[in-house]
Amino acid sequence: MSERQREIARAALELLEDRGAEAVSLRAVADRLGVRLNTVSWHVGSKAGLQDLMADEIVGEVSLKRLPKEWEPRVRELVRRYRAALLRHRDGAAVVAGTFVAKQNTLGLSEALVAALLDSGCGDADAAWTAWTLVYFTLGLVAEEQSAPDSDGGLAAAVTAGAFPALARTVAHIGGANFVERHQFGLDLILDGLRARIR
Repeated sequence: MSERQREIARAALELLEDRGAEAVSLRAVADRLGVRLNTVSWHVGSKAGLQDLMADEIVGEVSLKRLPKEWEPRVRELVRRYRAALLRHRDGAAVVAGTFVAKQNTLGLSEALVAALLDSGCGDADAAWTAWTLVYFTLGLVAEEQSAPDSDGGLAAAVTAGAFPALARTVAHIGGANFVERHQFGLDLILDGLRARIR
């Protein structure tokens, strides 16, 4: 990423914090920087190109330093840091989820995560697909956390034991604000599954 692209990405992230993902456009970034729209377009190409830069900046906040040596604590720490980076930005998960970035920061995190999984002794496909599963699970749950309404939207009242017995039995555990516990549960489930495949 060039210095000018980094400047554009940072301006876009400032807009994101101030007004949310819907307000971020090439024109809004140009206005924020006090430059012509063509200047921004030249460096990012399109709205998708701008979003890629923003996503890579967000992922670049994931430190790859001082990680545990053992594979499983290393995977857990990388995923924890990834979740924290997404949460630091308003609509952070929505921005990153809409991209397919092949840039330095995103590739660096991917390399670290896949390398840790390979160190488990699993096969190449299992490492790649487990990394994919961890990333998309984390993105999905953070996206929910960042857009969750204050109430359950009437879910508890709508789920009656007669019509939806399984949902009625578990409704207290569906949704809710316990995102840290839900993320930990999902992470445990994925890594337990990987260990079982290795055995």
